[in-house]
This record gives sequence, C-alpha cells and structure tokens, in this order.
Amino acid sequence: MITDEPLVSIVTPVYNGQKYLSECIESVLAQTYANWEYAIVNNCSTDKTLEIAGAYVKRDKRIRVHSYDEFVSVMESYNRALRIISPSSKYCKIVDADDWIESDCLTQMVRVAETYPTAAIVGSYQRCGGKVLGEGLPSNVEFLSGREVSRLSLVSLGFPKTLDAFGNQTSVLYRSDVIRKNDPFFPHLFPYADTTACYKYLQHHDFGFVHSAVSTRRVHDDTVSSKVADKYGIGLLGSLGHIIDYGPLLVEENELEELKARFLRKYYKIMGASLLKLNWEREVWLFQVSRMQELGYPLSFWKLIGGAAEEVTEELHDPRMAFRKFFRALERRVGK
Repeated sequence: MITDEPLVSIVTPVYNGQKYLSECIESVLAQTYANWEYAIVNNCSTDKTLEIAGAYVKRDKRIRVHSYDEFVSVMESYNRALRIISPSSKYCKIVDADDWIESDCLTQMVRVAETYPTAAIVGSYQRCGGKVLGEGLPSNVEFLSGREVSRLSLVSLGFPKTLDAFGNQTSVLYRSDVIRKNDPFFPHLFPYADTTACYKYLQHHDFGFVHSAVSTRRVHDDTVSSKVADKYGIGLLGSLGHIIDYGPLLVEENELEELKARFLRKYYKIMGASLLKLNWEREVWLFQVSRMQELGYPLSFWKLIGGAAEEVTEELHDPRMAFRKFFRALERRVGK
C-alpha cells in the first residue's frame, strides 16, 4: 500500500484471551487509519487464543502472531511485545487483549503526534465502566512540555482528585524511536510501570493529548492483575514511589515536603478506612509494611489509627451510611 501516513505498530500481548480477543482485533481492523501492522503476542495461552489469532492472520496480511514457550509476567510480556515492533514504524500503539479502540483512534492520535514532533507520548480519554477516565487537562490544551505535565500529575497525587492524563497502555500512543532506544521500555514489573515510563521519558520529551475517548477499558472479573493491585494497594505505593523518585526533579524542595506530607495523610486515611472495613488479610499488611520500609517511610501504627479516626469523623456526618458500610464489611468478613 502506497501512503503518506506514518507506519503504526500495534501490539496486543495476550494470555488466555479467547473471551475478548476477537472484539479487540475487530476494533483494530475497523480503523479509518490504514497504515498499520499488528502483532498479537501470545504468552503461553492454554485456551483458543492462538486459534482465534490465526484466523485473523488469514484475513489480513498486516496481522501476524508471535507465540512464546516461556511464560512471563504481565509487564515482561508487554516489554517482549515492544521488542518486535517494526523497525520502520514511527509510532506504537498497545491495545490490551480485553480492551478495544474506536475506529478513529489511530487517526486522532497520529494527528496530534504529527502536529507536535517533540511529543514522545500522546494520551487520551478512555471509557471504563460507564465513566470517562483521563479528564483534567483544559479542553484547549493539546500539548504540554513533558516536565510540566509530569509536575502537574505529580503534585495532584496529594489531593483526592488526581490528574490522570497518563492513563494506561491502551489509552496512549508511543513514539517508536523512544521504545527502540530503551530496553526494557517499562522500567520495572509493578502494575504501574506504564505510569513510571511516562515520568521517566517525559523528562526528555513532550506530551500530546487527544480530547476524545478513543478507547475503552473493559472491567471484568477475569482481570487478575487489577484485582491484585487493588487488594494490595499497589497503586498507592507506586504514587509514593513516583513522588520520591521524580519529586526532586520536578518541584521545589519546600513544595516537595508539603506534597509528601499531604500524600502520606491521604495514604493513612485510605489505609485507615481499609482497617475500618475489616480488610485484615495478613499478606496485604505484610506487603504494605515491607514496601513502605523499602520506600523509606516505615508504616506508622499511630498514623494508621489517626487515618482511621479521620475517616470515622467524616462518616459521622452520615451515621446511617457509616453503619451500613460497617455491617456490609462485617458480613463479608464473616462470609469468608
């Protein structure tokens, strides 16, 4: 195909994705943007994933399948997929196997990327469970310096409502040369490695944004990694790690100390609420204790009690709702 459109490498890492993979692939095939190649990267699936992917390979020569015999973790699977993007691609789009993209997704994201050549990452809104994620940037702001959007995102972490412009893998477009120069592209194996990657690469590159929901993130019971991350509070710990690692690069010293204090208050309030909900799983709290120790902020019992007290104070403004929450938590606990 002769086209002036830059080549986009699309990758879908997948493990046992037979339930949703067809819908994901169909959303790629429906793109109004034509110049793409698509690699479905199989991580030792034991269901009909390979059979489904193979059927699509026969339908469109732009699709290929890479299958591996060695099972790896989620983030390792992403990194493995990114290593096989075309050397001639200008952009890369990850589409998770249980998500899908709108027909104009590539058209809109490439337009922004081409308009702003220094943007290494282009974000967008995303639908998820009836909500729209990624809101926060003014509607007329399509481009920001990487350091500025990183600073805005970081500073927001201490407040109840955060700036979520970085989204997740399915909601962003990456510039391929940045991927090729950094292996592994996702710098660690925690579930928030995609956000860490944004902070890392936006120190030297800029950021574009599409003010449209061009993808949908599916919420379902099979999303094991999300369940584990929520259960263990991994996202909270990731945010604290980002403040520690990138705060000194992005904000003034006095502002950084205020941010840390504000975030730790938020952390203890959330963890205190977890106590009140009778979420006492031993391994969860051991993980929190261990990880907070590693981050240099040992878990404080008294601050945890203080956070719980703050949560109680807020709940007492609506005592009946507070009691309902308590008894629901008690029922779940007894049920276990």
